[in-house]
Amino acid sequence: MQDGLSYGRFWSPRYWTTWLLLIWMRSTVHLPFRWQISMGKFLGRIGQSFSPKARHVVMRNLEVCFPELSDAERQTLRDRQFESVGAAVAEMALGWFAPIERLRKLIRVEGREHLEDAYRSGKGIILFTAHFTPLETGVSILQDLCPRCSALYRPQKNEMINLMIRRGRSRFAQAQIQKTNVRAMLRSLKSNAAVAYLPDHAYVGSTGELLPFFGEPAMTTTATSKLAKLSGAAVLPYFFRRLADDSGYAVDIGPPLKGFPSDDASADTRRLTGLLEEYIRKAPEQYLWTYRRFKGRPEGYPDIYGRD
Repeated sequence: MQDGLSYGRFWSPRYWTTWLLLIWMRSTVHLPFRWQISMGKFLGRIGQSFSPKARHVVMRNLEVCFPELSDAERQTLRDRQFESVGAAVAEMALGWFAPIERLRKLIRVEGREHLEDAYRSGKGIILFTAHFTPLETGVSILQDLCPRCSALYRPQKNEMINLMIRRGRSRFAQAQIQKTNVRAMLRSLKSNAAVAYLPDHAYVGSTGELLPFFGEPAMTTTATSKLAKLSGAAVLPYFFRRLADDSGYAVDIGPPLKGFPSDDASADTRRLTGLLEEYIRKAPEQYLWTYRRFKGRPEGYPDIYGRD
């Protein structure tokens, strides 16, 4: 057991539900893959009925981002989103506990050569990725792709969940860096590590700007451009999705972005957002629409999530 990563301090009743989740994940990881995903989707469909606030957020996001769809099409997409959120629990179990041999069979990697070429440059790699529901499975294969890898984390309110995430990701991430620790990120990049970076959530800090996401202004961090300029690291798109027939996963690694960073961090961020939007459209139900992406906007912009 790694120092500081022990579950021994979580025996109080407040963590019993989390223990049940951990036991369930450790047990179901041995089931056939399609069974795991089907069970997860079933739980997601059931959970939707008990999550009216989440349903509201999902529908508002879909209405803003996909105005071309009919109401019925958006409702179908909403239902598939909750199935994907449910499947994410099974995918966490796979990403954290499945043997690497099993992951190699499930995950098809395209663009591996781009990652290998970027390592040879010796300046570090920023893997630009995002909050897709198969996140833990999508990044788990990095243990097979990266000689050295770091991951950012956001501390959770539930300390046991926080520990589960850190332990699960430790199989591929030699260093786990708190999201606000810019100096640690730069040190990692300077040592020629790859850093898995997810800057797609709303951000109102010093690097936050109001930039379009699917055409709607959203508070967005420009930090990717600034980190690349400070470190000299290559920036590679690193996206992933569950295949439509539930037979496994695709991990798509793009080549290093040419001319990135430029002298315009806002333009760089629009470019990254465009790449993300393009990939989301491949499997829109697998992006995390339960998150309030349009929160934190300045006064004068409507509250996307307000109820009439």
